[in-house]
Amino acid sequence: MRKSLGLVGITLVMLLTALPAFSQNCALCYTQAASAGAKMIQALKSGILILIIPPTLGSVGMIFVMRHKRHQTRRAGPAGEIREDW
Repeated sequence: MRKSLGLVGITLVMLLTALPAFSQNCALCYTQAASAGAKMIQALKSGILILIIPPTLGSVGMIFVMRHKRHQTRRAGPAGEIREDW
């Protein structure tokens, strides 16, 4: 119970401190996007996707590897050598 309350508290603090960050925009980016045509807006959207997809896939892959490796144990064999069991 105490652990979950701490997790909820940390999550709440992170959400509340992130709100001021949403109001900060780059003036140059804003003016360029506002004066751009349809091709430039599409290129900007594509660029955002290109910058988001690789870190997301890397994070998902790392979580998969960590969850897979979590169940591995190390045990000493009969001669004292260490073997890994799946």
